[in-house]
Amino acid sequence: MGEKFQESLKLQFDKRLKLEFQGARITSDAGLLVFRELDEALGLTETAPNYLRDSRGGRNVQHELVPLLRQSVYSRLTGYEDTNDAEKLARDPAMQAVVGRRALEKQAASTNTLGRFETDVLITVENEKGLEQMNAAWVDRAMTRTRHQRIILDLDSSESPLYGEQEGAAYNGHFGCVCYHPLFCFNQVGDCEGAMLRTGNVHSAERWLGVLEPIVERYQKREVRLLFRADAAFARPEIYRYLESRGIGYAIRLPANDLLQEHIKHLLKRPVGRPPQKPIVWYYNFRYQAKSWDRPRRVVAKVEWHQGELFPRVGFIVTNLSAKPKDVV
Repeated sequence: MGEKFQESLKLQFDKRLKLEFQGARITSDAGLLVFRELDEALGLTETAPNYLRDSRGGRNVQHELVPLLRQSVYSRLTGYEDTNDAEKLARDPAMQAVVGRRALEKQAASTNTLGRFETDVLITVENEKGLEQMNAAWVDRAMTRTRHQRIILDLDSSESPLYGEQEGAAYNGHFGCVCYHPLFCFNQVGDCEGAMLRTGNVHSAERWLGVLEPIVERYQKREVRLLFRADAAFARPEIYRYLESRGIGYAIRLPANDLLQEHIKHLLKRPVGRPPQKPIVWYYNFRYQAKSWDRPRRVVAKVEWHQGELFPRVGFIVTNLSAKPKDVV
């Protein structure tokens, strides 16, 4: 620890930059340099002008579109949720280095400049569509570096707590706070395939098609198998029908009810004898048709008996996959 390298570590995205153990200029966000190297290798933020239009004009424009986008994205990567700390970050050596040449020579964008970029430039209808297209292009560039024969799409909602009078803020009883209720779709390697910001009081599955359909259409133009998984909030007949009509395999958790429990009542009797430390796990599958379904579908049940627990843990999954019950789970 503390030993000085004989040679400085050079960065590929800017050959002028060197990493050395000196105390002249320090930063707590040096990890941004790794993100910037990945950005350079995949050519991500440099594609922004292909998708986004800069509505600013005149001679007073000092910070270009790409550096502003980088500063906005990298600020979130370091844990700054808004632009309140942009003034401090504008003089941070790591942030200056990753944003661009002008930022390195002078400073990055101020709070006011970055705020106007996010609330005036990016929110236009044209740029909202451009952001969606750019995100898809970024995922494609990342996925081309990974061998895959199938894509697993995971649709889920989350909460974004709010503490002011923001438009669309509403109380959500499930999360117990005033929030937005965004919808996200990720693939199996963690890339965000799509997202939608929604008001706080909507159902978890609200506007699911608006997020999922563009992603499905993009992948179905290629020779790749699509699979889908989601929690019980997305156990809806219209979602089953949509996935089945497009040949997409799915596994979606089902809320338990008395009819489902009746199918597995033979597994709900406590095993005889002293329970082992390792849980006893049983799988079972059967055909089931709810009143709102147009036909029966396969349901897989998982029953777990744990030591020290009086009742078993039970879960149900509706699926159109032909795999063994354990593999579906």
